[in-house]
Amino acid sequence: MKVARVPTYTPKAAEIQRAWYVVDAEGMVLGRLATEVARVLRGKHKPVFTPHLDTGDHVIVVNADKVVLTSDKADRKVIYRHSGYPGGIKSETFAHLHGRRPEEAVRRSIRGMLPKTRLGRQQLSKLKVYAGPSHPHAAQQPQPLDVAHARHRTA
Repeated sequence: MKVARVPTYTPKAAEIQRAWYVVDAEGMVLGRLATEVARVLRGKHKPVFTPHLDTGDHVIVVNADKVVLTSDKADRKVIYRHSGYPGGIKSETFAHLHGRRPEEAVRRSIRGMLPKTRLGRQQLSKLKVYAGPSHPHAAQQPQPLDVAHARHRTA
């Protein structure tokens, strides 16, 4: 008995619809926020998700300076960077980086949850992070992204 094969659907680049989302990070737990934003950047929320294609949407994160870390992770978590030269490693705590450049702290957390390939770098380029409540992307008419479960619950 012969079984009819149905070909796997792969979206073409012109068929991929890109939406714009805005996330207010005020009072959000950083890790929970980063996982949801990375999921949207990759396109895993869409039925046409394909692992080897960039099917994701654009995400704008505002109020990055008001993101929180649970416990005392802000002082324990160490961020490393390397200049590329011997002995060129530098480290600082997350609290120090967040105080100095809050948008970079959020961007690095989201970057860590994306693929470490050309595809991941392409997906990361669709992320826009701003420390304050305003952003210059109003012309794209971004929709609010619901990540209520990432909200920090105070006891």
